[in-house]
Amino acid sequence: MTREPPAPTPPPFELVCPAGSLPALRAAVEHGADAVYIGFRGATNARNFPGLNFSWEEAATGLAHAHAQGVRVFAALNVYPGPDNWALACETVDRAAALGVDALILADPGLMAHAAQHHPELRLHLSVQGSATNWRAIEFYRREFGIRRAVLPRVLSCTQVERLVARTAVEIEVFGFGSLCVMVEGRCALSSHVTGHSPNVQGVCSPAQAVRWEETPAGRQSRLNGVLIDRYAPGEAAGYPTLCKGRFEVGSAVFHALEEPTSLNALDVLPRLIAAGVRALKVEGRQRSPAYVAQVTQLLRRALDDCLADGPAWRPPQDLTTALDGLAEGRTHTLGAYHRPWQ
Repeated sequence: MTREPPAPTPPPFELVCPAGSLPALRAAVEHGADAVYIGFRGATNARNFPGLNFSWEEAATGLAHAHAQGVRVFAALNVYPGPDNWALACETVDRAAALGVDALILADPGLMAHAAQHHPELRLHLSVQGSATNWRAIEFYRREFGIRRAVLPRVLSCTQVERLVARTAVEIEVFGFGSLCVMVEGRCALSSHVTGHSPNVQGVCSPAQAVRWEETPAGRQSRLNGVLIDRYAPGEAAGYPTLCKGRFEVGSAVFHALEEPTSLNALDVLPRLIAAGVRALKVEGRQRSPAYVAQVTQLLRRALDDCLADGPAWRPPQDLTTALDGLAEGRTHTLGAYHRPWQ
């Protein structure tokens, strides 16, 4: 009888990288990820794009490859299913557990209850879509459903993260690199106002069927369900259209009225996050290419290893910051809410 290999043992601090496809998973594994997170095809996760996510056969292949390299695999089922797809969501939980994933990333309390009842041995992680921003909320999910880790929304300062970590036994995972959103994760209603599809239910804030690209005398432009989102000058990089990062006419000016495209880069506060007791650094980007995943994983692996070796005195070298800026949205970065020196 063949024995399954034991699950990988996590390091004290994990680098958790995105894998929207099997090639991206391999790229993350081979370039230094401690864990990868995946989603299954269909409206069960928050990156429900055509051509993205895993079939069950691909997931089994990816899981075997990751485990052979000592890398854990987390599966995101982080939408809030309704009556029409509740059975599918529960079936996905059951099949993911049978597949042998190392953790499920969940947002919906009903799915947590299902998982806790039927798969008590399976690790549950509270998704960022659960929008838990204080220790009492996290302790509720631990007490009721036995979650082992919570992914924090990107709205907390370093001081708030430190205070939260000190008051819960639940492992805390924070975002370290990737695109930002002006909304609090799990509470966005902006895109559903235009498309009629909730990102928390259908799993995508700009459904592919609502996106249109047009070549006009005024330049290339993008629309979301008929609403003009942006217009680009010749040679200007055009990002995937989302309402929060569009350019709009306000008074007599046209600019990024809600949020200018930029990427979160937390390396400047990485020593502080580690010292606070944060357990994992997460990279956003399951919709990104395998090449992007490989580059970002390799750069963050270097940063994390050097930081763990040097301790609180470590500072990100300029070449590392420059390389990450070259991969960042808008070719620039921010500390976002982490940097609130008045707190």
